[in-house]
Amino acid sequence: MTNVVIECIMSRSAAKYYDPAATLSDDQIRELVRIGTTAPTSFHLQNWRFIAVRTPEAKARLSPIAWNQPAITEAAVTFIVCGRLADSSVIPERLAPVVEAGIMPAAMVPDWEIPARDLYADYPQRQRDEAVRTGTFGAAAMIYAARSLGLGSTPMIGFDAEAVAREFALAEDEVPVLLLSVGPERPGNWPQKPRLPVAEVLDLV
Repeated sequence: MTNVVIECIMSRSAAKYYDPAATLSDDQIRELVRIGTTAPTSFHLQNWRFIAVRTPEAKARLSPIAWNQPAITEAAVTFIVCGRLADSSVIPERLAPVVEAGIMPAAMVPDWEIPARDLYADYPQRQRDEAVRTGTFGAAAMIYAARSLGLGSTPMIGFDAEAVAREFALAEDEVPVLLLSVGPERPGNWPQKPRLPVAEVLDLV
């Protein structure tokens, strides 16, 4: 019996050709982000933000600072996936709904906040690394969700990060991790390309 989740993952490929006449509703965009935010984050920080570039005007602002890649103007939406620098001070707020739901006892909150503070507070590189990890995890979930919904996706790192931050008013603690175009495809996209054999990338110890 075929596992539909694994089939979705194994059949995904980066789309090059999109239907430029196709759109996604705001509700469809919200659903993709909702799914993306179920991805893992360190200490439940949820340190991400997603800017959905979907109007012709917004696409015209993004395209020249992202190497004029065709997906930006042709795909229904391009997400600017932002990671926020890891900040342990938000952990009590982030965990409050977890406690309220009865998942975690309130007494355990300091057991998360204190080690997170030790891990990140005096380490700017770790804060940034966590922002990139978080944004990447969220984008990956959205990529596979899009595939399961019959949509193509294209992750891109070809953009001027400073210009994107300036043009789309990113906060000082936000890192533009990647761009992710999503939308209905048109014919001509390649299937998933062959990968290196597992024996070349796996050590069993």
